Amino acid sequence: MDAWREVRARRSFQGQLPLSAFKRLGEVVASPDGDVTYELDFGRDDLGVAYVAVRATASPTLVCQRSLEPFQLPVEVDTRLGLIVEEREEASLPPGYEPLLLEQDGKLDPLAAIEDELLLALPLVPVNPDYELPEDVTRSGEEEVPSAPEASDNPFAALRELMKK
Repeated sequence: MDAWREVRARRSFQGQLPLSAFKRLGEVVASPDGDVTYELDFGRDDLGVAYVAVRATASPTLVCQRSLEPFQLPVEVDTRLGLIVEEREEASLPPGYEPLLLEQDGKLDPLAAIEDELLLALPLVPVNPDYELPEDVTRSGEEEVPSAPEASDNPFAALRELMKK
């Protein structure tokens, strides 16, 4: 889509897509089942900065790195992307804006923009918040604590005795 035309028209798009429509996201989730609900709002802010607001929610199935069991993690994205065509324009974006570098022709792939934000929202190491460590790992019972070495076990004990003489 032409991002500049959408900005001028202050268009909004919303809908729902299957997770399987997002190729890169499909490579990091355990299952392509589920949907992504999204909303894209194009416009200009009070400073005249062109932006696209990306809001998306999904519950992808990930593999817990503690239990190695699949679990669903609710993910919510709400970000404002400042539209730029040259990297040097990034410095002029107001606080709270993330840069979105467009091609010179202003073409924007909305699917890729949504997918990028969802990928950034996923944890690097997914851990099921409901998973509890096994008791043998969390047990705080009387575990064997190595006792302090006796003086005879100390290699410098003999030297200490020699120095006393």
